[in-house]
Amino acid sequence: MSAESPGLSDRFHYWRRRFRVWRGSRPFWAGLLTMLGGIPIAYLPYAQLTLGQLSLRMATTAGAGSLIIGVLLVTLGLTMWFQSIVRVFAGVAAILLALVSIPVSNLGGLLIGFLLAMFGGALSISWAPGKTAPEGSGQGAQPAGTRTRAEPEPAGPVVQAGAPRPEPHAGGGSAPADGTTLETNGGRHRAG
Repeated sequence: MSAESPGLSDRFHYWRRRFRVWRGSRPFWAGLLTMLGGIPIAYLPYAQLTLGQLSLRMATTAGAGSLIIGVLLVTLGLTMWFQSIVRVFAGVAAILLALVSIPVSNLGGLLIGFLLAMFGGALSISWAPGKTAPEGSGQGAQPAGTRTRAEPEPAGPVVQAGAPRPEPHAGGGSAPADGTTLETNGGRHRAG
């Protein structure tokens, strides 16, 4: 393979672009933080940590509860990735499970898992899908129906050049051209 051959570099950039598009279409960071929060919550009650000669075992009676909370958080993180339509439910459930993990799972996995799951749930709730640009438009394109600063909104009714202007009517306002009456009080309708 020569230096001019595009082989590996083009494939890398292709997959990198595909991953960026995939990541942008779902609450990626919310799912990642939620999954990372579930790991210490599920692992620490079963772990035996060794600090030099001191062994620290955190086995509690709530080990099964911690395992269930951790597995559910990992499952919710995957749900945020692959079923982004239920992101609000998954975010609320992640926050609730993170709060439950404080008394059940050694302060929520030594507060590490608790904080990661809380931030992941909050990100999932606040995430909204981006708006897609119209087909075939460049970076500077605008969605249909939007105006730029150079194009201000017309202040009154739009009258084309050469068209007769409507006559003001005796009540002080202007009547529509089709002969109907318009009874609005500054644009607000009254009820009753």
